Amino acid sequence: MESRSHWRAFALPGVVWLGLFVVVPAYAVLAMAMGRVNFLLQPVPAWNPFGWNPGYVSKAFSGALPGGEYWPAVRNTLVYVSVALALCFAVGYPVAYYVARHARRTKGLLIMLLVIPFWVSYLLRMLAWIGLLSSDGYVNQLLQTVGITHPPNWLNGNPYSVILALVYGYIPYFILPVFAGIDRIDRSQIEAARDLGATPWEAFLRVTLPLSRPSIIAGAALVVLPMFGDYYTNDLISASPHTNMLGNEINLFVQGGPQVNLGASLVLVLMAILAVGMAYYVYVTARDARRFA
Repeated sequence: MESRSHWRAFALPGVVWLGLFVVVPAYAVLAMAMGRVNFLLQPVPAWNPFGWNPGYVSKAFSGALPGGEYWPAVRNTLVYVSVALALCFAVGYPVAYYVARHARRTKGLLIMLLVIPFWVSYLLRMLAWIGLLSSDGYVNQLLQTVGITHPPNWLNGNPYSVILALVYGYIPYFILPVFAGIDRIDRSQIEAARDLGATPWEAFLRVTLPLSRPSIIAGAALVVLPMFGDYYTNDLISASPHTNMLGNEINLFVQGGPQVNLGASLVLVLMAILAVGMAYYVYVTARDARRFA
């Protein structure tokens, strides 16, 4: 019988990778957030915990509360991501369900079409979205054709455009894991529900949807995590402070201003918000694993 140490050794490269590219950068952000500035207003990280300065962190967390300086960005982030996630579910789940359950001869083709967006740069896809929504773009031309002489300004501060762009950019990350989860559901369980008198809709609600919940949560995590830190989608589509998300505020301080310490502190705010969501994800995943074990 082989020793368990041999199997643990296979995890060593992953542990080293996480240590170098997750733990170390996270501590660097914490050191910068807890650091100070010198007489030239240049940030000086505090690597020693005994020399930490919590002033910037306190300012960031207090400003992220309702009524605070950064609350509009936090509010926009929560609202935009929540609405975008709901749209991803409303659009992506039916697509994943159809490909997994009803597409037979065309399943391979449809999966390829779902993967094709990953072949194109995200930046190029957003630039194409700008071409559609510009004042003389195809969307406004179509609206003028049907008689709308004054089409809305989709860019420059329109939150609906930012939300739609987020959905457009990240929805493939939701569809693929949901498709994989639905495709793995044993059809005999659905047939058993039908044999017991359930209608197709009842079989979907009581069998397919609950069994696909782990994949829905996994797809939601893959979508929500990058959305929370996204800033370039907003910069390209809106470029307005009225639609700033938390990622835009972080980028503003880190790239465009001298208050790098405050930008690092806002990263900690973002990490705290995501930690709540990830804790819920881990709890639900463990609970479902016990339930379906």
